[in-house]
Amino acid sequence: MAFRNDFPNSESADEFGGISDGFVFETAFAGASLERSYEMVKQFLLETGYVNLPLPRDAQELEMFRLSTRNKQILLFEENGYVHNPIKILFHADRRKKNTLILKLYNEQAPNHLLRFHGRLPE
Repeated sequence: MAFRNDFPNSESADEFGGISDGFVFETAFAGASLERSYEMVKQFLLETGYVNLPLPRDAQELEMFRLSTRNKQILLFEENGYVHNPIKILFHADRRKKNTLILKLYNEQAPNHLLRFHGRLPE
């Protein structure tokens, strides 16, 4: 299914192992290593129609986007991972889950898409 053309809603998101509100689809990938988790993310992106996106070359390059702070307050304001519209590949906040990646896909057809993607919509 090509998410870019037919973005999942709350009912259809379960089929893909994630949650969605029609604006953002979120799922997690946890492999035996960060490399394996990242390969799963890339395969999922291909299968859901997100091709030709600039992505980190490999898990080592992805690791360069990890925030080096352990300060939880900083992590409230900065996204810990790779961000490039319309996707976010984030490291899990719990450092014990170091091989877990959180993938967020944003519905490019939704109203105020860019504001939502950059966290600029009022709550």
